[in-house]
Amino acid sequence: MKVQNPHDKFFRETMGNVPTAKEFLHHYLPKNILQVIDLDTIEVQKDSFINQEFKDYFSDLVFRVVISGKEGYISFLFEHKSYPDKAIAIQLLKYMAEIWETKMKKEEVSELPIVIPLVVYHGKSKWRFPLHLGGFLNGFEEMPQNVKEYLPNFHYLLYDLSEYSDEEIKGNAQLRIMLKLLRDVATKSTEEFLQSFYEAIYALLEIEDKQKGIEFFEITLRYVFNAVRDLTKKDMEQIVRQIETTFPEGSEVAMTLADLQEKKEIESRRVFFKVRPGIQWLPRSFA
Repeated sequence: MKVQNPHDKFFRETMGNVPTAKEFLHHYLPKNILQVIDLDTIEVQKDSFINQEFKDYFSDLVFRVVISGKEGYISFLFEHKSYPDKAIAIQLLKYMAEIWETKMKKEEVSELPIVIPLVVYHGKSKWRFPLHLGGFLNGFEEMPQNVKEYLPNFHYLLYDLSEYSDEEIKGNAQLRIMLKLLRDVATKSTEEFLQSFYEAIYALLEIEDKQKGIEFFEITLRYVFNAVRDLTKKDMEQIVRQIETTFPEGSEVAMTLADLQEKKEIESRRVFFKVRPGIQWLPRSFA
């Protein structure tokens, strides 16, 4: 079966790696925030703070880090829908409240930690919603400042991948590959996306640890096979040939995954034929 949400899985497997998350923060945090954060203290947290109702739309990653000399948190919220959700600010508020409540209940802290929220979005349409909670409150902007003090408001950092050019995507090989593929899977045709994937293969050669390179290659290839719904047998054969030329270390993995993918496709067609009698079924190679 296809992975239920390949974008979510790809994001978590890549950004859950501390060195890669550190690269993202180093290259994309605003300088004024970066100046108060000690990136050398970053640690990934295993707890998830997303409510069940939002799990189909968002994935979350939380990192503990020293902010201005005290324990704080940087929270990534990855929106993996094809269009932006106006409920994002409300979800972020719930998200931060969950972190604070967990700290209070589990650790009985007397002071709540700072939480800096980041949203990574890779949908087809541009992000069009305010970047602060107050922007969603009717009449908030017209309120006098001494009244706004009684109303909840915070800003969040947004990274709309569709707005980034190749030159603006920075970081180590793993980070650049993930950001480019998440950007292009939502905005380009299958043929164009595969070209982006072939270009990404070259970046794998930058990874000095060959075993880590092969492991991330498998993560990336699984993402491609699961995220692109209309790959043909010809496409997969071309992918294998390209890998054999560019990244031969991953050719065995590529052939294995391509074979598995084709078997899954054939099996899914058999299942469809069984539940829909009277429909002629032919293997792809004969169709």
